[in-house]
Amino acid sequence: MTENLIQIQDLTKVYGAGTIAVHALQGLSANVEQGEFVAIMGPSGSGKSTLMNILGCLDRPTGGSYVLDGEDVSGLSKDRLASVRNRKIGFIFQAYNLLPRLTAVRNVMLPLLYDRRNHLSDAQAVARAASRLEQVGLSDRLHHRPNELSGGQQQRVAIARALINEPSIILADEPTGNLDTRSGQEIMRLLDELHRQGATIVMVTHELDIAENAQRVIYLQDGRIISDRTHASGIAHMFNATNEGGR
Repeated sequence: MTENLIQIQDLTKVYGAGTIAVHALQGLSANVEQGEFVAIMGPSGSGKSTLMNILGCLDRPTGGSYVLDGEDVSGLSKDRLASVRNRKIGFIFQAYNLLPRLTAVRNVMLPLLYDRRNHLSDAQAVARAASRLEQVGLSDRLHHRPNELSGGQQQRVAIARALINEPSIILADEPTGNLDTRSGQEIMRLLDELHRQGATIVMVTHELDIAENAQRVIYLQDGRIISDRTHASGIAHMFNATNEGGR
């Protein structure tokens, strides 16, 4: 039986109070199974970023529950959330978020530095980071800094960094948003390969053709799930109707 890595139930998030309260999420319930590739779509203001922040343990919900890999993280302290985040979640950001003064291999090593369970020597950490860079096709770029790499290569470094702690789940926030079409396709082929190898991936995207790489698409609008389908084509009509206003 396939296990649920993510279980959210009646999830809400409210910013502010009284007449200025903003209800960013309004009672979301959904599961993500181990090994699943899920895309989250919706116009600007639909709640995508808020949901990803909560799924990534960067923020806590106002109400409802969030169980990640069997642990209810809904009400954990900031320190406990940081620990869960480092152990169980690999992040891929639109802007790569690489440190410009560090080489590729040192950027990939960064999560190890924040992992209290890590007892690797520097040489062992370098070797692990190098193996992750080899996994994403950058074994010849270990000692290059970000400004010496193309956008696609920088995103590959970011993916290697996301994999370094062998996370339970990969969260990708617009992973092709800063890339040209060819580089974006290369990144999606890499994510597809990681998924075939067993990775669980949740990805936010504005692009329907990118969402088509996922097994399942959850469409948000006004903080609610209005569609949860097993392929992207079924939500094309909603996407076309609302996306122009959401860019």
